[in-house]
Amino acid sequence: MTTSSDSDPKPQPTGYACIQRYVKTLDSSPGVYRMLDADSRVLYVGKARNLKARVSNYTRPGHSGRIEKMIASTASMMFLTTRTETEALLLEQNLIKQLKPKYNVLLRDDKSFPNILVAKDHAFPQIKKHRGAKKEKGAYFGPFASAGAVNRTLNQLQKAFLLRNCSDSMFDSRTRPCLLYQIKRCSGPCVGLISEHDYRESVKDAERFLSGRSTKVQEELAAQMMSASEAMEFERAAGLRDRIRALTQVQTSQGINPRGVTEADVIGLYMDSGQACVQVFFIRANQNWGNKDFYPRVGADVSPAEVMEAFLGQFYDNKEPPRQLILSDAIENADLMQEALTEKAGRKVEILVPQRGEKHELVAGALRNARESLARRMSESATQAKLLRGVAEAFELDGPPSRIEVYDNSHIQGTNAVGGMIVAGPEGFMKNAYRKFNIRGDDLTPGDDFGMMKEVLTRRFTRLQKEDPDRDKGLWPDLLLIDGGAGQVSAVHEIMAQRGVEDIPMVGVAKGVDRDHGKEEFHRIGQRPFALKRNDPVLYFIQRLRDEAHRFAIGSHRAKRAKAVGATPLDEIPGVGAARKRALLTHFGSAKAVSRANLADLKAVEGISAGLAQKVYDFFHDKG
Repeated sequence: MTTSSDSDPKPQPTGYACIQRYVKTLDSSPGVYRMLDADSRVLYVGKARNLKARVSNYTRPGHSGRIEKMIASTASMMFLTTRTETEALLLEQNLIKQLKPKYNVLLRDDKSFPNILVAKDHAFPQIKKHRGAKKEKGAYFGPFASAGAVNRTLNQLQKAFLLRNCSDSMFDSRTRPCLLYQIKRCSGPCVGLISEHDYRESVKDAERFLSGRSTKVQEELAAQMMSASEAMEFERAAGLRDRIRALTQVQTSQGINPRGVTEADVIGLYMDSGQACVQVFFIRANQNWGNKDFYPRVGADVSPAEVMEAFLGQFYDNKEPPRQLILSDAIENADLMQEALTEKAGRKVEILVPQRGEKHELVAGALRNARESLARRMSESATQAKLLRGVAEAFELDGPPSRIEVYDNSHIQGTNAVGGMIVAGPEGFMKNAYRKFNIRGDDLTPGDDFGMMKEVLTRRFTRLQKEDPDRDKGLWPDLLLIDGGAGQVSAVHEIMAQRGVEDIPMVGVAKGVDRDHGKEEFHRIGQRPFALKRNDPVLYFIQRLRDEAHRFAIGSHRAKRAKAVGATPLDEIPGVGAARKRALLTHFGSAKAVSRANLADLKAVEGISAGLAQKVYDFFHDKG
């Protein structure tokens, strides 16, 4: 792979002339090109089977308005040549996700999806939700569209197969069955109420069900129910009946369970008024494991084929593709995308655009969902725009704010203090922009809310001045909302003045008379406090923003507190990770007992090598 860019210090032409100059230096290699503006910001990333031919297209007139603007802004270009066009496709999508160029179609929501994991590192395997890298030993089933879809399925699987979901440490410490056993959600393996053989048979049944062999499992359970009934074991028969019902409930909640599609993602795209919604249904083991909608950033003149291709490239950049992708719209480079995804998955991946039959019906369903989701989103956006105009009017801003930042602190008598920042804009809450701040000030008095706010805002705006000094990346707020009254606003104003930031409006939201929800008072520097009418939609909007900030700050505080409660001196020993820490605590019962253990006892712990045992022993005995 080679790279090149122009570094001539003389003033360079822009637009068509700039691109024409680069065309002369290119050959017919495949690769990726980047268009940059005068400030070296990436405007666009594209791939090409033939770089010279592709870039030459930009030197000819007749482009859409969006591309014409991009060309006019182009001041320089960069090129990466690759061995194959497939490599260029993969590199292009990777760069788009990293650089987020202004003129590319961009997938904005790209989180990982949860799976169900049947862990296999224990005699009595645990069934649980799993998200992230598949490092744990066990069988994975997924992806599911959401945590809710996983939780619903797990809930019914517990009823059907009575598998445990408790942690290994909790399992090992039980002396009597927990509540889940009492309500018939677990078979009680922790206290020997089921044999290892019978429990593993239940695990196999669960895996068969999740693999799509549900009919066989239900037939066997039905046969067992009939046998129990004939033997007049009515309680056992009723339990089996409930398990069959639970499996039926899983299938009913899935809605669509296609017979002819074993493993596929069904992807429907709907576009309207320069906006797009992509709906993805996850079909695994002939079962629908949920659906999720995405709203890629597009322009008014972008074609469905371009949106779909960009979505596929970015969506599967960090996810394993299924065996089939069933699309509502064809893409221009289907053979290339298919080859790239096949190479990524290590097995054949097929791209289909069905015109009839069951697959076409699946796509039609995804397309209908995409259309309805986009209509709801556009309606919500119109409402949000109206609310932002109302905020601007209420607080006398120059215009509707594009970015509102709301701050709150959470602590218990000053301990585990956390500051939270939430962000809202034209599309609602911008959760990927939320930030939490672990309060580090050693000189703070416990419970000093002013001091905490000072630390949070100082850190926030110090970083902002480094990351976006010219305020052209959309990272600066148009309005600050502070939970508090005149004192808080005055303190924040002083902090901002010290940072040289005095042009951002800020408003303090105080509970008002009797701290009554609905009688909030709003405080601004140099102005009298005022209130909004009780039924004013803007008041409800501000309350939602403040409550969301409070929720986020409290959640962050609780997570920090829980982590602190679970902390032990073992966390400080190099080489002792979560698994070895668990092994030591299970063997000895507590960290204090570990600290008192002799070297021979430490070596006897399963999974602890002689070298690590020596490290643990030295840690507790060489502190002088």
